[in-house]
Order: sequence, then structure tokens, then C-alpha cells
Amino acid sequence: MARIMMLIALSLWLAGDASAAVQGKPVEYRAGETVLKGYLAWDDAVKDKRPGVLVVHEWWGHNEYARKRAEMLAGLGYPALAVDMYGAGRQAAHPDDAGKFAGELRKNLPLATERFLAALKLLKSQPGVDPEKLAAIGYCFGGGVVLEMARAGVELAGVASFHGSLGTEHPARVGAVKARLLVLNGADDPFVTPEQIGQFNQEMAAARVGYAFVNYPGAKHSFSNPQADEFGKKFNLPLAYHAEADAASWGALQEFFREIFQ
Repeated sequence: MARIMMLIALSLWLAGDASAAVQGKPVEYRAGETVLKGYLAWDDAVKDKRPGVLVVHEWWGHNEYARKRAEMLAGLGYPALAVDMYGAGRQAAHPDDAGKFAGELRKNLPLATERFLAALKLLKSQPGVDPEKLAAIGYCFGGGVVLEMARAGVELAGVASFHGSLGTEHPARVGAVKARLLVLNGADDPFVTPEQIGQFNQEMAAARVGYAFVNYPGAKHSFSNPQADEFGKKFNLPLAYHAEADAASWGALQEFFREIFQ
């Protein structure tokens, strides 16, 4: 009995120690004259250089959800930077503001690219990051951003979009896309129509891009965010958390990383 209790105590201590290994801190960096406020997460138990990942937030702005995902990536052994695309750490409290903030960048790809590359430069400079192995993931607005960065030819091993927008005014060109793409979509997302999916597939095929598109039945927009139900009710939006799609998409991301970083 004493031996069993000792083993249980040891397992709890190890679990607590593993959790404590993930560290995080706010960071500031610049794109031109704009101060950007991100969040860096890493596992201080990992001593060798590891692939680094950028996390691009939803249209609400850089918030705790983006930071949580960065910490989850750090727990998998990938140093991660939750970026700030809006500047000064701005967050939207209402969809009208979120639409305005996101729209400013959608209409200005050079500005969005400048801010994304500033974050990528900061991530590459971290002592625990292998600068030759980099990826980016994004949620909703952020999913659209990482797809645009891939189309623009940013040097990344891969990008993954979670319930992100697919449309673009800058379609992928043959030979321009360096990254492999993983698109994780809710099959019942009213913001991503079958027509848009068809156009995206045609675009990727024409540009000869290596990509995978996964549709999760029953999943709506923002399916990976546990706060989606709250936001949906508050603002009368078709948002809903879908636990199965959340778990499946996170598993798909891990497999994707194993493939592109091998």
C-alpha cells in the first residue's frame, strides 16, 4: 500500500513538474512605427532548438485564447508566439469593432505582411527556436491571414487554418507557395460556402500547392474556441464550440507538424 501511494505521489509530482515547464511572457516588437504586443510561450525543459510556430488570433484581437493556444503548442515542444496583428494589443469588444480592425488589414496586404514578418523575425531570434523550421497557425481571421502569407510566398514549412476565411484577391501562383497547407473547416460554417470551398480547391490545384482540406460535419464557425457559444448568444452570431472537431483538428495539426518538421 505504501508503495502504491508513493507511486501515485511521484506521478502527480511529475505531472505538475511537466506543466510547470511551460513558460510564457508578454513581448513587444515593432513593425515600422507600430508597437505590437505579443505573447511568447516555451517549454524550459527542452534544451535543444525546436521548430517555432506563430499563432494568429481571431478577429477579436490578441487575447487569452491566442495565448492559450501558444502555451498548448509549447507543451508539445514547439516554442510559439501569439502575434498582434492590430497593434498596441488592441482587442474588439463588439463584432462591429472586430470587423473594422480585421477589414483594415484585409484591404492592406502589405501592412499585414509587414506585421506578420515582424513577428516571424522575433520568433526566429529566440534561442530555443530552429530558424529553419517555422510554421504558422491561425483562427478565423487569423486562418485567413496565414493562408495569405502562404500565397505571398513567406518562407514557412507549413500553415494551418482553423475555421478561417478562404477567399482572396491575391490567388496562389505556381511556384510561389513555399509552405504546405492544412485547412480545418466546419462543414456547417455559414461563413464558408461550398462555392468558396470549390474555388479554393481549384486555386490550390491550379497553383500546384501541397495542401489538405478537412471538413468536420456538424461544426460551425469558431468550432475550436470554447467561448464560441457565449459569443454567439451575446451577439446573435452563428458561432458554436464543437468539442469533437476541436479535438480532431488539434490532433490533425500535430500530425501535420510531425510530417513537415521530420
